Amino acid sequence: MFLLLNCVLVTQAQDKAARFVRYSEFGAKGDGKADDMDAIASAHAFANQHGLPVKADAGATYYIGGKDRTAVIQTDTDFGTASFIIDDTDVKNYNAAIFTVSSGLKPFKLEKISSLKRNQQKIDLPLPGPCLITVTNSNVKQYIRFGLNQNGGSSQTDIFIVDKNGKVDMNAPIIWDFDQITEITALPIDENLLKITGGRFTTIANKSESMAYYSRGISVRRSHVLVDGLYHDIKGEGDRSAPYGGFINISNCAYVTVKNTVFTGHKIYSTIGSAGKPVSKGTYDISINRAVNVSFVKCSQTNDIDDNTYWGILGSNFCKNLLYDGCILSRFDAHQGVANATIRNSTLGHMGINAIGSGLLTIENTTIRGRSFVNLRPDYGSTWQGEIVIRNCVFVPAGGKPSSASLISGSNSGQHNFGYTCYMPERITIENLRIDDSSHPDNYKGPTIFANFNPQMKDDTYQEKFPYVKTREVILRNVTTVSKKALRVSDNLFMFKDVKVNAN
Repeated sequence: MFLLLNCVLVTQAQDKAARFVRYSEFGAKGDGKADDMDAIASAHAFANQHGLPVKADAGATYYIGGKDRTAVIQTDTDFGTASFIIDDTDVKNYNAAIFTVSSGLKPFKLEKISSLKRNQQKIDLPLPGPCLITVTNSNVKQYIRFGLNQNGGSSQTDIFIVDKNGKVDMNAPIIWDFDQITEITALPIDENLLKITGGRFTTIANKSESMAYYSRGISVRRSHVLVDGLYHDIKGEGDRSAPYGGFINISNCAYVTVKNTVFTGHKIYSTIGSAGKPVSKGTYDISINRAVNVSFVKCSQTNDIDDNTYWGILGSNFCKNLLYDGCILSRFDAHQGVANATIRNSTLGHMGINAIGSGLLTIENTTIRGRSFVNLRPDYGSTWQGEIVIRNCVFVPAGGKPSSASLISGSNSGQHNFGYTCYMPERITIENLRIDDSSHPDNYKGPTIFANFNPQMKDDTYQEKFPYVKTREVILRNVTTVSKKALRVSDNLFMFKDVKVNAN
C-alpha cells in the first residue's frame, strides 16, 4: 500500500513537471483580431494557482484591446514565437499594465525604525529573510528640479537590501541621513529565478494629447527576474501622443536582468512645461524606479540611435547598481539619482550618458556619440558625489556632426536649492580615450575636460548661495584626438583653477 501511494505521488509530480498552460486552453483565438486579453489573464491566474509555467501558442498573434485588465505573471512564461498587438488607440485605464510580474510575498511595515544614517551597516530588526527596504521622509524634499520642468521636489527616498539579520548590503549602501522616517517597508526578496522569454510585441500608439504616462507594457514588480529575447516595436505614431512610462517598467525590486531584447524609441512630442514654455515630452521604452541591481545585456533598439526625432530609450529614478553590457541604445539616463552605474562594451547614441548620483560611474570599452561624454543633468544640479572612471573608450562628439567637444558637461549657477549639496565628481580617471573630433567648427580650440558649467563665475566676486563642490583631481592617461588639438581643462579656467590634472 505504501509503495502504491508513493508511486502515485511520484507520477503526479512528474505530470506537473511536464505540464504547462497555453492561452488557447482558456479561449484565446490568436488570430490577431479577437481580443484575447481575458483569456491571457485567466491562463496566468490558473498557472499561478497551480504553480505551472505558461507557453504562448506557437505562431499565434494575440490582439489586446483597451479594456482595463492585467495578466499577473508569477510563474515562468515563454512567449516563444507568438506576437502580441497592443492597441492603445482607445484605452480605459492607461495606468494598467498588460502584464505584471509579481511576487507572492507581501511587503510589511517596519514600525520600530525611526531614523537611519548614511552608510549604516545594520538595522536592529530580525526579518523573515533577505528584503528590499524602501524608506521615505516626506518632511524633507530633494531633487527640487530646476528649469523648464521645474517642480517642488520629491520626498527623501532610499532603497537598500538587508539579509535576515538586518545586515545592509554595502554594495548598495544607504546614501542619505534620515533624521525622521515617515514610512519604511520591507519587501521579501524571492530567491528563485522567474524567466520571461521570447515574444514579439507591437504597440499601436495612442493619439492622446494628455501628459499622463501610459503604462501598457510589462511591469516587473518581483525580484530575481530574467527577461530574455523580447522584441518591442511601435506603429501608428501620428501628430500627437501622450508619453509612455516604459514598455519594460521595473520598480520596487532587485536582481533583474534584461538580455537579448530589442526596444523602440518613441517619437518626440512637445507640450508646455511648468515654467510656461514649450518642452519635449519625455517618453520611454525602458523605465526603472526604486530598484537595485538591474542589468541590460546585449540589448538594442529598432531606431537609429543617432536619430534625434526619437526620445532617449531609458529613464530611471532612485536606483542602485545599474548596468549596460554589450548594448546599442540611444541613451543611459538617471534622473533622480543612481548610486553606482556601469556601462561597458556598448555604443550609446545621440543622447549619450545623462546622470546624477553618487558612488562609482564606470564606462569601459564603449563608444559615446552624444554631445558630451557624460552629461551631469543640470535640472538636478549636475551632481555626482563620487568618482567617474573612463577606460578604453571612443568619443564621437554629436555623432560626427560639426561640434565643439567637452567630456564632462553640466550646469550649476550655485543659486538654486536642489535639496542637497551638489558635487562634481571628486576624482575623474580617463585612460585610453580616443576623441574623434574630426568634425568641428572653424574656431575650434580643441576638446575640454569640463564644459563651462557657470559662465557668470569669472572671478572671486561671484558668490554662490549654494556652493557647488568642484572636482579635486583628473587623471589622464593616453588621451588622443583625431584633430591633433590638445585636451584642455575648460573654457572657464577660473571655475576649474583648483582642479589638479595629472597627465601621464
